[in-house]
Amino acid sequence: MTMKEAITLFKYYLQSNHKTRTIKSYTLLLDRFNAIHAEKLLDDISPDEIFHFLEDQTRNLAKSTRRLRYAQLKAFYNFIIDRCSLNMRNPCNASLLSKSFKAPKQVPHKILERETVDEMIYNTRRQRDRLILELQARCGLRIGELLKLKVSDVSDRTITLREPKSGKEAERAYMPENVSKKLAEYIKEKALQGEARIFPICYSTARSLVRGLGAKLNVHVSPHDLRRYSATYASRNGVPLEVVSKVILRHQDLKTTQIYLGKISDSEAIRWMDNLHGK
Repeated sequence: MTMKEAITLFKYYLQSNHKTRTIKSYTLLLDRFNAIHAEKLLDDISPDEIFHFLEDQTRNLAKSTRRLRYAQLKAFYNFIIDRCSLNMRNPCNASLLSKSFKAPKQVPHKILERETVDEMIYNTRRQRDRLILELQARCGLRIGELLKLKVSDVSDRTITLREPKSGKEAERAYMPENVSKKLAEYIKEKALQGEARIFPICYSTARSLVRGLGAKLNVHVSPHDLRRYSATYASRNGVPLEVVSKVILRHQDLKTTQIYLGKISDSEAIRWMDNLHGK
């Protein structure tokens, strides 16, 4: 099988199984790889050639992006070898490549304290800004999802998220009663209807808003920190991991959710043991 044939087959698979953004990312890399190796047989391409290709393509990029491009090429080879039952080793498994494009060390995320989040919310005078904070910190919405919300997406305590990150047609998010009432009052007060956006601001404005409110408390806060807080707060209060993952964060994989949750301190671990078994 030539590289051109293999890439064509893989693209058919991508079209049927992945969302547009993923397809574009793979296509960009594979088209460049194909331009160099199109007529070569799959098992004639050496790890050295792959290494030089990836180095050329990612030389000035971040380590995480370099790792992604390597992982994409490796996934391509794995798919073709498996789908076509080829008797060959994935050249991307060579130590030269795995060491050169190893995953960057994960830096633990700083999890916001409940008191900090509550103070940010309660000190926010503008109703719109307070709702933005609460929908992220209480309901786990991504800032991009929140800014796209329309009046027609809200029904009582349920929010329908159109074209979510998962690639599904729609997902549902849920609000506590007090947040849903505030949102309904805001929509009524602003006389918003139908397809009108509830928060017609851009991402940079929302980011500046959150950062500014955090700065007043001498805390560095991004919009995504509030979403991460919603998951950690729920988990620390006994909500099952499956509910945190599937309902609050709407992740496809529990492993992704576990990355979001903050590290448990010794004192917190001891407190939980006492809660479970008594002192």
